Amino acid sequence: MTPDATGVDAVIDGVTAVLLVVGALMSLGAAIGLLRFPDLMSRMHAATKPQVLGLFLMLAAIGLQMRTWWVWPVLLVAWIFQLLTVPVSAHMVGRSAYRTKHGHRELLTKDELEAVVQRAAEIQRAAPDA
Repeated sequence: MTPDATGVDAVIDGVTAVLLVVGALMSLGAAIGLLRFPDLMSRMHAATKPQVLGLFLMLAAIGLQMRTWWVWPVLLVAWIFQLLTVPVSAHMVGRSAYRTKHGHRELLTKDELEAVVQRAAEIQRAAPDA
């Protein structure tokens, strides 16, 4: 890049700056939500949704700023890895909170797992210890 960027370079730099700022704000919002939200379910939402979008915007900004084709597959792999691992980890945290009764069940609109958990507990009580 030249110091007197004009035309396409200026547009790319502007788009990169916007993507970086918006991505950083999304990640900051996720961090603040983790600290300030009152219950586990809302904290899980704050940890997953804006964080993945913020990372995507930052990776897109990096890809635009690098201006080489080889960096895009690496950035895409990093983003796909996030897309695959973040929902799984949030699911596991929510599941463990549900089972240990750390979640606020009164805040749930509909508890679809209650009957399944009760049935599994009854089966386990009825089964003799091996």
